[in-house]
Amino acid sequence: MKLWKYEWTLLLRSKVAVAGLAFLAALTVASLISGVQRIDSQREAIARIAGLQAEDMAALVAKNGASQDAGTAAYYSFHPTWNPPSPLAFAAVGMRDVAPFVLRVRALGLEAQIHDGDAFNPELALAGRFDFAFLLTFLAPLFVIVLFHDLRSAERESGRERTLASLPGSLTRLYGRRAVVRGLALSLCLGIPFAVVAIQQGVHALQIVGVLALMVAYLAFWMAVALLVAWRDWASSTNAASLAAAWVTVALVLPALSNVAIERAIPVEQGAEIARAQREAVNGAWDIPREDTMQRFYAKYPEWSASAPLGTEFHYKWYLAFHQNGDDAVAPMSAAYREGIEERTKAANTLGWVLPPVGLQAALTRMAGTDMHAHLAYQDRIRAYHAQLRRFYYGFLFGDNPFREEDYRRAPKFKP
Repeated sequence: MKLWKYEWTLLLRSKVAVAGLAFLAALTVASLISGVQRIDSQREAIARIAGLQAEDMAALVAKNGASQDAGTAAYYSFHPTWNPPSPLAFAAVGMRDVAPFVLRVRALGLEAQIHDGDAFNPELALAGRFDFAFLLTFLAPLFVIVLFHDLRSAERESGRERTLASLPGSLTRLYGRRAVVRGLALSLCLGIPFAVVAIQQGVHALQIVGVLALMVAYLAFWMAVALLVAWRDWASSTNAASLAAAWVTVALVLPALSNVAIERAIPVEQGAEIARAQREAVNGAWDIPREDTMQRFYAKYPEWSASAPLGTEFHYKWYLAFHQNGDDAVAPMSAAYREGIEERTKAANTLGWVLPPVGLQAALTRMAGTDMHAHLAYQDRIRAYHAQLRRFYYGFLFGDNPFREEDYRRAPKFKP
């Protein structure tokens, strides 16, 4: 026990070590505050949806409620969808920082609405903002390097190693205790602030333990790399340079090169291309005979084919029909896009078994519900809700039923 106490005393007497640990603790707190503020702002935005939607719907009813035209209601009514963050989202903001978490949709063509909402290229999204996952993945290894690069070389360069070797007990045990103490110090600086904030945010205990286990495993990986370098008879400066080169290679260069390789191996159409193709299909429908449009629509959706024939005047059921035809026209593109994104995500997750930084990011965002799978699941919920909206408005349009003021309030509500 005295030997362990001595190692702690030795560590705390080092000004460089204490300054490094204090700086790491400060960065940890800053990263957690940044993540919490970002997620709190998203929760506040979601909380305002109900009030803003009520105001918007009241204005719409006041303006168009007397028309009794379901097409007018379908065209002008925007319906909000949202993706609430999980309690752990503050630790790994992930896709929530670059993908829309609120999207208002109409009962018109959906593909353009979804892909216009993606104001980013999801498969090229960067590591993200400064949150706990970023700190742990990219910055924590630097502090391991600071504390471990001279673990042995400092004793050898000062001439103390021969004296230590003459004392009872092996040098391996001595350096082992020193490594454990320094690793524990790093873990405490990272883990205690995270655990405190996680408890405040209502994160489940098992998730807290899971994140801490990932943290310890990741630190252990870099500690192992540092010990392998430290055990060679190199100078402290050489050890530091070698470990810095390893960090740049493993944490920065190899993930970037792998990302480029994945993109070239799995080509994916851009979401903007799908939106453009859908919009071109919709715009082109104005030049197609209306009977052709309706025949195509009824062939795909026979449940509405009993509707009365179109007259010579404009009718919204024709307008909504060619919007639906536009969605159907780009459905293969959308499916290929989705499949390509999932394949890239799968390839990146597989890469995580080889590159710990990639694996850690993937694991943390998966636990926090902020990864690509979570974003695609949100899109699936939007699609399911949009189908409900279409059925609701189609029932009035193709049944030639009046749409009264109270029907505005009967429109389906999104359930996240």
